[in-house]
Order: sequence, then structure tokens, then C-alpha cells
Amino acid sequence: MANIRSSEKDIRRTQARTVRNQAVKSRIRTLRKKVLAAVEKGDAAAAAAGLSEFASAADKAAKTKVLHKNTSSRLKGRLALKVGALTKQA
Repeated sequence: MANIRSSEKDIRRTQARTVRNQAVKSRIRTLRKKVLAAVEKGDAAAAAAGLSEFASAADKAAKTKVLHKNTSSRLKGRLALKVGALTKQA
């Protein structure tokens, strides 16, 4: 445990940030699974709507540096390919 007062405050701050960041990452994972489930069902409309919601959440996470911008871009791109392939089939 830290002895310096500012270090104790840093620890509290880090814990609060960790909880907040975990919530954002969890939401992103949930939205991604939602899109993938819609793709597996073959529901193009739900997949497209879910992709839009996912892309927005991923961009916000990248903007606040919860996710790296390239990670966000990669995840969005891969999902967009799957949704696009589904849309072409329909």
C-alpha cells in the first residue's frame, strides 16, 4: 500500500477509471455479439441497426481512449464485411 497521500489518491482514481472502462468494454462486447447473432439468424435489418449502434459505441470508446483507434476500426470493419455479405444475399 502506498504511503504518500497523492499515491493513495492515484490508486483511488485508477480504480474508478478501471470500473468505468470495464463497463464500456463490456457494452461493446455485448453490442458486437448482438450483431453477430443477427448475422447468424440472417436478419439483415437487425444486423444493420446493430452495426450502427456498435460503430457509435466503438468510436466513442476510441475517442476516450478506452479502445485503441485501430482496434475500433478493425472491429467495425470486420463486422461491416459480415453485415454487407448478408445484405448482398438478401
